[in-house]
Amino acid sequence: MNSVVLIGRLAKDPDLKFMPSGMAVTRLTLAVDKELFGDKKQEAINQGKPTADFINISVFGKQAENCANYLSKGSMCAVNGRINTGSYTTQAGEKRYTTDVVANRIEFIGSKQSSSTLPGKPTNPDSNFFDDFPDDDNDIFQPVDEEDIPF
Repeated sequence: MNSVVLIGRLAKDPDLKFMPSGMAVTRLTLAVDKELFGDKKQEAINQGKPTADFINISVFGKQAENCANYLSKGSMCAVNGRINTGSYTTQAGEKRYTTDVVANRIEFIGSKQSSSTLPGKPTNPDSNFFDDFPDDDNDIFQPVDEEDIPF
């Protein structure tokens, strides 16, 4: 079974092109975190080692157009697809191998603007958010008669 699921952020803006048949093709580069934490992550940073993998993604058809129109560098998305390998020979005669993901489905998770709020980092709610809640806990909880309970 050849199936891949990735979540990451775009490392650069999407590149939209059209095939001679008219089908849209968008190439994305997805930065996927290597899940390094604490000392291991800091050690990798100090040694100049990458803390993310950069995966090439190909998207076709209407999804390709949507990706080009609505995603940009820093946008977070989830990709469901398959691994595709290939090879080509350079003009110098060297054989090069490629590995990328052909996307079946892409979900837009967030954008660069909404990424300023990282997981675990508290957000500042609107000042009016709590206005509808009572000021003291006595207003919230009321005693219940046992005969009103349906079970």
